[in-house]
Formats: sequence, structure tokens, C-alpha cells
Amino acid sequence: MLEKLFKLKANGTNVKTELIAGIITFLTMSYVLVVNPNILGETGMDKPALFTATALATILGTLFMAFLANLPIAQAPGMGLNSFFAFSVVLGLGYSWQMALTAVFIEGIIFIILTLFNVRELIVKAIPQTIKEAIPVGIGLFITLIGLKNAGIVVADKNTFVALGDLAAPQVWVALIGLIVTAVLYVKKVYGSFFIGIGVATVSAILFGLVHFPEGGVFSMPPDISPILFQFDFEHIFSLNMLVVVFTFLFVNLFDTIGTLIGVASKAGLIDKNGHFPQIKRALLADALGTTFGAVVGTSTVTSYVESASGVAAGGRTGLTSVSTALMFLIALFLAPLFLMVPAAATAPALIIVGLFMVSSVVNLNFGDMSESLPAFLTMVLMPFTFSIAHGIVFGMIAYVLLKFLAGKFNQISITMWVIFSLLLLKLVLEGLHVLK
Repeated sequence: MLEKLFKLKANGTNVKTELIAGIITFLTMSYVLVVNPNILGETGMDKPALFTATALATILGTLFMAFLANLPIAQAPGMGLNSFFAFSVVLGLGYSWQMALTAVFIEGIIFIILTLFNVRELIVKAIPQTIKEAIPVGIGLFITLIGLKNAGIVVADKNTFVALGDLAAPQVWVALIGLIVTAVLYVKKVYGSFFIGIGVATVSAILFGLVHFPEGGVFSMPPDISPILFQFDFEHIFSLNMLVVVFTFLFVNLFDTIGTLIGVASKAGLIDKNGHFPQIKRALLADALGTTFGAVVGTSTVTSYVESASGVAAGGRTGLTSVSTALMFLIALFLAPLFLMVPAAATAPALIIVGLFMVSSVVNLNFGDMSESLPAFLTMVLMPFTFSIAHGIVFGMIAYVLLKFLAGKFNQISITMWVIFSLLLLKLVLEGLHVLK
């Protein structure tokens, strides 16, 4: 049955590999169960209910990706999008969280329509090859930065923006121990090196006193979701601010999802030499359905998670990896104290090593042509420097069209790219007007 559903042999994998890969993906992104409720809770939403909503949206969104697209990519409420939801729409513009959920719901419906009419797939196909090659590199740098930040190796600094953290801090040693163990086991081709590394790092965190076994036991029933379930407000749906909110949700989610899908699928060997990604339409539909369902249960936009690359690096190649990840989140609903015990520092080594794997795509770039290399370079560096996959793609694509046009290479700019270019500029103008207001 599993072979028929997921075509394991055709993808060069097996059940054991897929299940372990799914567990590793879960461990590297389980922080969403803590972070998302904390961020959205700033709006006045019920935090315990948000925990349940986050888990449910992640489970169903990931299962959509598993069964519709057969991809080893997990979905969950996006980190940048939940911050926009909470701090810009609700706390900034002063709208209710119910109205913000309505905007997310509308966005999901629009994405379903755009996907069914192949508009989103057309956008993916129109992305220049140089940008497609740069996306995995940028994502690699981005998730490496996340790993270093979670480990405390890189910290914020008011003078230099970033600086080296306190190397005597216990979380730094936890991450370094996990990094060394994972790297050595990977070099020796030990099966499940990422999983073992995370386990060793977690044990180290216990020994350092960073985490403790939960005193009240590891089992708990999921919190009641009713305070945020189906809480929509359609009163302001025709306002200019609602247009800006929905438009921003649309673009950030579109390029976050496209960037993650292309980056992770590229590393999984699912994109052919011509840059074609056969499952893209089904993957985008899974994303749209996940976002719509997420709004219904009470959370912000659901998107594909770049941490899925850790499961791919561990051998995940099909939707069975996603099923495994979804099952882990289902268990987490009832064993939250146990699973949330794994500290961010223990998952940092997996993110750092996966970042290493992903930057290897840089060798495919044409650095001899400035009109090709500069857009790719902006795509790569702006992802970590702006802490956003979407921003890297947006500025990379704008630079691509401008350089090709000014260099007289009009035949290399498709009509679709001109449309995307115009919409991206409109997005920047609308965001600028919002800031001025």
C-alpha cells in the first residue's frame, strides 16, 4: 500500500528512511508549537487554544502535501507571516485578530483559485534559471543563520548588528557537541546521524541543566480550541487597509512557498535539468488548502517549512516523510511537555549542516554575466540579511528584469516576468504607503 501511494522504490528510498526523516523534520521545526502561540498571543488570542490550532494546522497542511503532492515537505504557520499578522495588522493597524484571520482566509481562497487556473504554476515556471539556482543557496545561508542564532553562537549587537556569542554559554556547547557528533557520524555514513546528533545534544542540555524532564508528567489532553475556531469578521473586507493586508499576505506567502519548494525539491533531486518541477501545481494546492484550513482553526498563514530540508538531507524523498512528520505533531498534541523539552540549541546542528548542503548549488551560477550573477547574488544575500526568503526572491527578480532591460536583452524577459515585476513594484509601493501612514 505504501509503495503504491508514495512510489518509494522509484524515488530510491524505503519506509524506515522516510519515517526517520519525518521525525528529524519534526524535531527541527517543533519550535513552531511554542513560538507561534507566543507571537499570536500578543494580539489577545487564547494561547492554549493557539497551541492546539498550530498543531492541527501543521498536521493537516503537511498531510495535504503528503497525499496531494507526494513531497517530503512539511507545512505550518509561517514565522514571518505570524509576525505580520500580530504586530502589523492587529497591533499596528489596530484591527481585531478576527479581521486578520479573515484576511488569511480570503488569501487562502484566492490561492486555491489561482492554483486551479495555473496562475501560481505559471509564476514558478517564469522564474529565471539563475534565480532558481540562487534560491537554494540563499535558503542554505538563511537556515544556517537560524541554526547559529538558536545555538547562541551568533547574537544581536547594537553596534555591529551581529556578533559572536558567549562561547562559555552552555547552549553553545550543546550545539557544538551536537554539530561534532552529527558531522562525524555523517562522514562515517552512520544511518540516522542527524537524529542521533539531536539526541546527544538534548542529553547534553539535560546534563548542563538547560532542560529538565517535566515534573507534571508527559501526558496532557489538547487545550480547548473553541475560543479561536471559526472566528471571522467580514466587516472591513472592502477597505483599502484590508487590500494591503491581503496583498501582502499573498505575496509573502507566494514567494516563501515557492522559495522553499524549489530549494528543498532541488536538494531532493525532484527538479529536472530543465528546471521543471512536476509536482508544483499539487504542492501549491496543498499550500492553499493548508492556509485556508489554518484560518478556520484560528492561526495565521500556513506555508511550506524550510526546515523540511533536514529531513531531505536524512534521506526523505516522498510524502511518507511528511506523513511521519504529521504523526509526530499528532503525538505532540498529547505529549507536548516531552517534545517541547528538546531545546533549540539541540536542533541547531541539523540546520547548520543542511545549510552546508544547500549552498553547494552556487557552483551552477554564471558569474561571468553581471545580468545573471547580480540578481542571483541579491537573492542569496538578502534572505539571511533580511531574515526573509520572500524578500530575497522579490529583490532578485526585480534586479533581473531591470538589468536585462537596461542591457538591451529584451528577449530574455518573458511577458509573465514583466507582469510579476509590475506586481512586485506595486507591492513595494503599497508597503511604503502603509509605513508612511
